Amino acid sequence: MKNNWIIGVCGGSASGKTTIVNRISEHFGADILVINHDSYYKEHNDMTYEERSKLNYDHPSSFETDRLVRDLNALLKGEEVDVPVYDFSVHNRSQEVTHVAPKQIIVVEGILVLENKTLRDMMDVKVYVDTDADERLMRRIRRDMVERARSIDSILGQYAETVKPMHEEFIEPSKRYADIIIPRGGENEAGIGMMISYMDHMLRGEI
Repeated sequence: MKNNWIIGVCGGSASGKTTIVNRISEHFGADILVINHDSYYKEHNDMTYEERSKLNYDHPSSFETDRLVRDLNALLKGEEVDVPVYDFSVHNRSQEVTHVAPKQIIVVEGILVLENKTLRDMMDVKVYVDTDADERLMRRIRRDMVERARSIDSILGQYAETVKPMHEEFIEPSKRYADIIIPRGGENEAGIGMMISYMDHMLRGEI
């Protein structure tokens, strides 16, 4: 029986990947570990809030992915790690960390988790959540206005300047690496059910 599995869940901003991962987490509870790539956004303590707000957060260089890779390797060895905490309200990494222990299944979620080859090659199953661009934009507007207290102008400006072009350059092309593609995000009950069933077999040692 395989000791550890890594499942990558990728998709564009507001594609519904977090909804899918949350549904999976609700089903399995403490039996699995979920790590968000967003937690590994680089810290920028040398910048003002205004300077940080203008950064491109959808480019691969925005993430400390090498630290994520190191943490995953440590977890695969049975070691515990401290996952960074990112504070979106100030566009910077918090001083807090989340201490986590290894689990048989580790789910890694984020917009660029299939873009990085080193990270991608660690995954046993690669999932891409494929949602229409207009739907993703509407979801992003609702989310950022409610959860991150952002104005509509700032949301649309960022979408046009970085989110859309980075999606087309990095995220959408990474779909070709996926083993499983789930259309419509969290609305796809059948797709979510299939993932849960597959993971059940993993935990029971039947794969």
